[in-house]
Amino acid sequence: MTETVRIDVSTGALRGLRENGIDRYLGIPYAEPPVGAHRFAAPVPARPWAAERAADSFGATAPQSPYPGEIGELLSCPVIDGDNILTVNVWTPATRAGDPRPVVLWLHGGALERGASAQSVYDGTAFARDGIVFVSANYRLGAEGFSVLEGAPRNIGILDVALALEWVHTEIAAFGGDPARITLMGESAGGALVAALIARPASRRLVAGAIIQSGPLEAQPEDQARRASDAIARHLGIPATRDAFAARTTAELLQARSEISAGSSPVRGAPGFQPAIDPETLPASPLDVLADAELPLLIGTNTDEYRLWLTPDALAGIGPVKSWLARRATRTPERAARAVRGALPDASPGEVLGQLLTDRMLRAPLVRAATARPAPTYVYEFAWESPVRDLRAAHALELGFTFDRLDEEEAIRMAGPAAPAELARAMHAAWVSFITTGDPGWPAFDERRLTQIWDDAPRIAPLRRAAVVDALG
Repeated sequence: MTETVRIDVSTGALRGLRENGIDRYLGIPYAEPPVGAHRFAAPVPARPWAAERAADSFGATAPQSPYPGEIGELLSCPVIDGDNILTVNVWTPATRAGDPRPVVLWLHGGALERGASAQSVYDGTAFARDGIVFVSANYRLGAEGFSVLEGAPRNIGILDVALALEWVHTEIAAFGGDPARITLMGESAGGALVAALIARPASRRLVAGAIIQSGPLEAQPEDQARRASDAIARHLGIPATRDAFAARTTAELLQARSEISAGSSPVRGAPGFQPAIDPETLPASPLDVLADAELPLLIGTNTDEYRLWLTPDALAGIGPVKSWLARRATRTPERAARAVRGALPDASPGEVLGQLLTDRMLRAPLVRAATARPAPTYVYEFAWESPVRDLRAAHALELGFTFDRLDEEEAIRMAGPAAPAELARAMHAAWVSFITTGDPGWPAFDERRLTQIWDDAPRIAPLRRAAVVDALG
């Protein structure tokens, strides 16, 4: 049975829904809509409202283009029209008795240009069921959120999630949450944003712990981070300035980006949006800050990340020469390639290249950070292989498991209809344990380099393919 519930926050009254012991409040503004004068500008906190506000549906999704090609058959994002993009959603146990509950703030992935908190696999019910106050947030994407433009702040999307974190810290007590026990959690680009918030001193002081799932840890100097927006400017024949971009519609900027990206691939393609190192908004690359961040960290990757982006046909089209040329272009050490071939003797040249590229982007920085950190750091590898499209343990496959949502359509598209529910329950329980206690239930990473392997038979083992990571530095 579903019933209406009401709550007051500092900006006004909210009307949400209660079902099966979980209260749900959706589409709560944490900032003013990023339109007009607020476009290509730092977010402005939401203004109070007078009448009770309905909070029973998600806010608008940030403008974006759908995933192209075969990846679009696996990943999708709902389209919710409107200007009210900068919103949060809260799932919380209906019972408020006892001590305040631990809190998690989820940041979605999508390469900083796709995705939304409204995706069904990100439903926070399972976390609230297990005693967590779960919050998810939208932020600006693509050209609107991560352009480097004269006259505009850098890293606008990071400023958005920083303000969402401040909203959680200020308001979460009303939902039964403890503002002193906020864990950040994100996957892929969302994991990169978690790392970026930790790198910001003002944001880090609000955080008790962090979970980074397959997230890049490095921000780029401005001259590299600006390449995506510079390409849009050249394509449109305009200067890379706030005024020039604001004079174009969002649809025009999206179309330009799509035309630039057409025909590109993970091996050779259009430059992607990336966080920029900037004294005001991101003073250092997160990888350089994580080592000194005195908070527990749960971090990991999937065994076959690259298989989401590279289809079997694309992998088959990469022969020895093409693989060697790509390694030279990316300055990948040949000893790392030899280490991959040693660890995976049956791998094709395309598979060797894919493993190298994703290990260089994800696993090697992860291990460097985990090795340098004195604070508790818990490393995992998700290794369960999907029967779908030879994805194996591809990027984003673990989401249905950590959210315990294997029955959702999004999860089924990636994992098939018979994915192991017991593995999802075990992973979700570990995430809940970390959010609640700072310990997921396996040994912290140290000189033994022990890692939790999530597979049909979960186990703790020394870091796998360590020679590859070590060769990548």
